[in-house]
Amino acid sequence: MRRGLAYAIGAYVLWGFFPVYWKALQAVPAAEIVLHRIVWSLVFLVILLAVRRQWAWLSGLRSQRQTLLILAVSAGLLAVNWLTYVWGVTHGFVVETSLGYFINPLFSVLLGVVFLKERLRLWQWTAVGLATLGVLYLTFGYGSFPWIALTLALTFGVYGLLQKKVRLESTESLAGEMAILALPALLLLASLTIRGDNTFLQTSPTTILLLIGTGAVTAVPLIFFGAGARLIPLSTIGLLQYIAPTIQFLLGVFLYHEPFTTDRLIGFSLIWLALAIFALDNARNQSKNHRARKQSMRPAN
Repeated sequence: MRRGLAYAIGAYVLWGFFPVYWKALQAVPAAEIVLHRIVWSLVFLVILLAVRRQWAWLSGLRSQRQTLLILAVSAGLLAVNWLTYVWGVTHGFVVETSLGYFINPLFSVLLGVVFLKERLRLWQWTAVGLATLGVLYLTFGYGSFPWIALTLALTFGVYGLLQKKVRLESTESLAGEMAILALPALLLLASLTIRGDNTFLQTSPTTILLLIGTGAVTAVPLIFFGAGARLIPLSTIGLLQYIAPTIQFLLGVFLYHEPFTTDRLIGFSLIWLALAIFALDNARNQSKNHRARKQSMRPAN
């Protein structure tokens, strides 16, 4: 449980600082950034698997049609999520992208309860209710349909559910997803090159290094997320995800000076209160379970 929490928290902190990286690439079209993310992520993962000599899973994967189907759907969800997120960040919508990842945990909790039969304690339901109020307040306060936020929430919420269904180590499943996307990505990059629109061949060495670095930057938190999703309940994964959008929100307001109205302050405050309640309840429950285990280990008189 503790290892799963560490993996999940690590993933969300790294994701929280993603806007800084994508802002450095805002001169590159969002679609092209995503194509490079796919290709260089696969390169990074292949090197990692080679170092580990971790190839046995490939032979069994051919006969696992259900796993292949899940990987294909997961790959498609990641592609849509990445494109939406990178476009939002590079076009000045960091605060709205953070809203998407505030909504996403609620959707993950719903999926966990409905599809995985996970149960929530009273204070967890209280936290979910407060967060829902906060998200609704933020959503209606926008005055326009928050398509960026909702697309991010739906795609990554379903992706998290599918990670519970894949019987592969997180590095393996991510490599499979990138392998599925790699051929279309390479064909599209080749098309850009033929048209003379491939930024990679026309930009500065710094931008080239940043594009290559998208492989490691993308793969590491996803590996952490995949590992965490297998070790802790999806409901816990969902609520811990508030770490990433909180960091993104702070970057959007204080570093990139995006507007933050009173309505947004109220909505975000409700969500932060929900996170505090969940964290306190989780800590209390872990302490209770620890005492119960110690009690059960005592020898009978």
